[in-house]
Amino acid sequence: MTTASRIPADRGLTTRMFVTGLFLVILYAIFGAILWEVFRSFVILFVVIFGLLFAQYWFSDKIALWGMHGRIVTPEQAPQLHGAVDRLCALADMPKPRVAIATTDMPNAFATGRNPKSAVVCATSGLLRRLDEPELEAVLAHELSHVAHRDVAIMTIASSLGVLAGLMTRVMLFSAIFGGGGRGRNQGAGQIVAIEMLIMLVSIVVYAISFLLTMALSRYRELAADRSGAILIGRPSLLASALVKITGDMGRIPTRDLRHAEPFNAFFFTPAATQGRSQQGGGLSLGSLFSTHPSLERRLAQLSQLEAQLGQPH
Repeated sequence: MTTASRIPADRGLTTRMFVTGLFLVILYAIFGAILWEVFRSFVILFVVIFGLLFAQYWFSDKIALWGMHGRIVTPEQAPQLHGAVDRLCALADMPKPRVAIATTDMPNAFATGRNPKSAVVCATSGLLRRLDEPELEAVLAHELSHVAHRDVAIMTIASSLGVLAGLMTRVMLFSAIFGGGGRGRNQGAGQIVAIEMLIMLVSIVVYAISFLLTMALSRYRELAADRSGAILIGRPSLLASALVKITGDMGRIPTRDLRHAEPFNAFFFTPAATQGRSQQGGGLSLGSLFSTHPSLERRLAQLSQLEAQLGQPH
């Protein structure tokens, strides 16, 4: 279900969100069992799982804005950006989210928030400088589609599990290195080490599965937002033009800035790929499994097909 009457629900995305959510429930149960085996404490189990999940879910918009140095802006502070969002929300017949600007030369945009009522659409200052108004509206239509599809929340939950599993892996590795962590059970030292190594292995598997689930959903949701955004504005070629321009300019951004932004790749319009590690290559490869976005070629091919279907050939 979407929150915009003129941005139709994407059945493929809805199905993938449901399947991903189901797998995440199973993985959270497995991870909860790991924590119980390690600490034998309901308090720690509750604080670690529900505490971090609650913080990530409830404050996801604030965390993303803080991490990207973004700030909420008023219509007086950013009339062009607000005007574009106003027009698109009227066109989509959807409530207007909060509008923000992230001060960075990296051209990008993202949508965040646990639900449409808390949603924020953020554009970087670099994006505003590089795109003309129609291209900017195309990118914002893409981000508003994420809000309408409600796919940001499940991405937040999925990424939270990856953080937990990665943290547990480090804890168990530290424990194994320094003598089993002083668990104090009436077991032989060899058994304790074997149990801890098993727990670490399961944590690694949970992390790997949650990571791959997140990446697979992220790639599909970008294609879904491309489709919905392009159909909303009626000009897929504008979104294609913005994609090409942003991707080309990304190579001019300092590597340090790109590395700082990489943790937010799954939420960006285009990934902040550091030099030598571009995620925009085409073709099926092992590297594509770890990409947050589909290849640029695939996105452009889909937009070209949509352009033809809408009767506006290049």
